[in-house]
Amino acid sequence: MAIDLDEFKILAVDDYKTMLRIIGNLLKQLGFKNIDIALDGTEALRCLNRQPYDLIISDWNMEPMSGMDLLLAVRADKRFENIPFIMVTAESRTENVIAAKQAGVTNYIVKPFNAETLKMKLVSVLGDF
Repeated sequence: MAIDLDEFKILAVDDYKTMLRIIGNLLKQLGFKNIDIALDGTEALRCLNRQPYDLIISDWNMEPMSGMDLLLAVRADKRFENIPFIMVTAESRTENVIAAKQAGVTNYIVKPFNAETLKMKLVSVLGDF
């Protein structure tokens, strides 16, 4: 079953506004329309408490609440535990990838990335769209 790109809601989380703009533009190029942004994990949790999302894309390195802290909080909450979660980071250290997998991340993108890489990761998480 293909997802409805008009209805699908994505929450993008990054403390760097330029990166949020890049992610938003790439998602729009891929056909997604409902993209909300949060500047850190705390703001992301507030967004999640206001409305449901179908996917979270979050940076790892943020202050004061990191992407890993956000992932742990999302996975610990029964309401959000099944939302696909893609972590974005400039670091590709094996121990980070393992820690994120153990915490329940759905997939992982290393910066810098392009629309094709993002689409591959989204297809692996969501199926074809």
